Amino acid sequence: MGDLGAGFKQLVKGQRWVAAHGRSYGLGLLPGLVTLVLYAAALTSLALWGSDLVGWATPFADDWSSPWQGLFRGLLTVVLFALALLLSVLTFTAVTLLVGQPFYEKLSERVDRSASPDGLAPESGLPLLRELWISARDSLRILVRAGLWGVLLFACGFVPVVGQTVVPVVGFFVTGFFLTEELTAIALQRRGIELRERLALLRSHKRLVWGFGTPLAVTFLVPFVAVFLMPGAVAGATLLARRLLGEESGEEPAVAEAAEPVEAAGAHFRD
Repeated sequence: MGDLGAGFKQLVKGQRWVAAHGRSYGLGLLPGLVTLVLYAAALTSLALWGSDLVGWATPFADDWSSPWQGLFRGLLTVVLFALALLLSVLTFTAVTLLVGQPFYEKLSERVDRSASPDGLAPESGLPLLRELWISARDSLRILVRAGLWGVLLFACGFVPVVGQTVVPVVGFFVTGFFLTEELTAIALQRRGIELRERLALLRSHKRLVWGFGTPLAVTFLVPFVAVFLMPGAVAGATLLARRLLGEESGEEPAVAEAAEPVEAAGAHFRD
């Protein structure tokens, strides 16, 4: 439970940091509000016309007798909306971070400076367009991975008992992992750490990642709440990245197995 609690502590510290820095918090809200409007429109459309879409996709059930046709299509409509909700949770962070890249980059840098003994923050030195391209490319790769997990969990959801008990819990942990990857990417990309190395870093200490990301995944089920937590999540993820890289008071990296490739990619930022 130690690492789970430590991960959750970083999330709480991030929320406290933005609460104490009102201007950074206000700027961090804007991208989330824009993304929320887009997602709310999409989910509302699915809620209104999802049954029509299911009916169009299942012509073989047109001749089924009542109540089986209604039960079958009603179940598929609920499952479709649940899958869309899961995907919205998985993609909300990626889209919001992409929309608000300049805002969150500055926010992460400010957190780094406040946490660094010398008041300095690592900088990528890349042009903004290059940073946006890298962020979009890596986010797409993560979304593909998350989508595959979503399809697998969707299929397992039809297994009696397990699909209604174990699968939702696993889904939250999976979502929490990918949320953490997206959020820590801001700080880790500035240190020159590539996607493969970031994933190795996070996988090497899953409980720390789950402690941070899983509670966030639960709260992000409500997009309106996600908007207000996003700035603090970015701040907390920056603090988590510093912990994973051993930048807290000069300690050794929290993930021994991943320390070597990370050192090679970003050691010059920590000198």
